[in-house]
Amino acid sequence: MPIATQQVVALHYTLHDADGNVLDDSRHRDTPLSYLHGHDNIVAGLEQALEGAEVGSRLSVTLAPEQAYGRRDEALLREVARSAFAGVAELRPGMRFQAQGPDGPRTVTVVEVNDAQVTVDANHPLAGQTLRYDVEILAVRDATRAELAKGHPLAEDVDHTQVEDRKHP
Repeated sequence: MPIATQQVVALHYTLHDADGNVLDDSRHRDTPLSYLHGHDNIVAGLEQALEGAEVGSRLSVTLAPEQAYGRRDEALLREVARSAFAGVAELRPGMRFQAQGPDGPRTVTVVEVNDAQVTVDANHPLAGQTLRYDVEILAVRDATRAELAKGHPLAEDVDHTQVEDRKHP
């Protein structure tokens, strides 16, 4: 069955930066990545490249920043008062926090810290990077009604019938 909209896809991937360094490898987790195709569960460029692929396919997909996490936006670097991090005893560059932005919650990364100010970056950590995904398609199946309603795959141990009954009386 080729990958198409409204199907759940299970895959393993290795993510590399432009220099070939491994940034992430799904094989180091207990389960492969599962996503609902056509529902923006993964970066757009990768989802487009997987359209039509079948179980057993292996692909290498290189994505420009616009196809992955976007270009860096220097306007997303902000200085905030050190007091905004009250209760954080040791604040250092590289730490990540959830912050409330105008568009809702957003993850920010601490870039610089001094006694009065903290510089944070609200860009995705991979923004501005060309990325390569090496992917192996493990399974493709039609999504359940409950998964379509939620917009993502549900845990395999969930009784989809009961969820569907509660969602659709």
